[in-house]
Amino acid sequence: MKDSTFDSLERFDTFDDPVIATPAEGTTSEKKKRGWRISFNAPVTLCFVVICAIVTFAGTMTANQITTAFFATYLTSFLDPMFYLRLVTHVFGHGGWDHFTGNMVYILLLGPLLEEKYGGKTLILVIVCTGVVTGLINALLFPTTALCGASGVVFAFIIMSSVTNAREGEIPLTFILVFLVFVGQQVFMGITVSDNISNMAHIIGGLIGGIFGFVLSRKPRHKTAS
Repeated sequence: MKDSTFDSLERFDTFDDPVIATPAEGTTSEKKKRGWRISFNAPVTLCFVVICAIVTFAGTMTANQITTAFFATYLTSFLDPMFYLRLVTHVFGHGGWDHFTGNMVYILLLGPLLEEKYGGKTLILVIVCTGVVTGLINALLFPTTALCGASGVVFAFIIMSSVTNAREGEIPLTFILVFLVFVGQQVFMGITVSDNISNMAHIIGGLIGGIFGFVLSRKPRHKTAS
């Protein structure tokens, strides 16, 4: 926020009065002395990125052994406590720095906007729900495939961002276009491209982001009294 200033100052005719700095001038001078500073604007988003970076570094230093053991989800025994822990922690694990960088660019771009609008607790809930749901579906449908990475979270953020300004009873055209392009691309790639990318996680993440976006948009907004 900008420092408040006086819109006008009354001037009086005096003789040899000393010049006194106005509060605005003093504040401006103080601001110039302070200079620019870095603000911790989105703590949940930034902490998420830092954790992912640490986990990726640990994975690369151990030939992904740490990633496989703690930060990738796959079907084991339902009595194994680690199975349930990895349903959440797999969003922090990445197969390498290219995988990490591709996801974190979107997280850093969209995360602060969503965190400012909905709050850090909501963002944590979106991340956890996306991780648990994608992890469970992957374990049930693809039991021999290990899943790791924040791609599902990225697509949850993308779809959620497209409905942030939705009003009750309305479906934003931007949401329709993003959803059609997004789903069409993922289905096409899932059918025609054979790679290590989990299109299922992308689609599930997008659905979760859309659900959260519409649910939160229906909440009454506080109006500022004029």
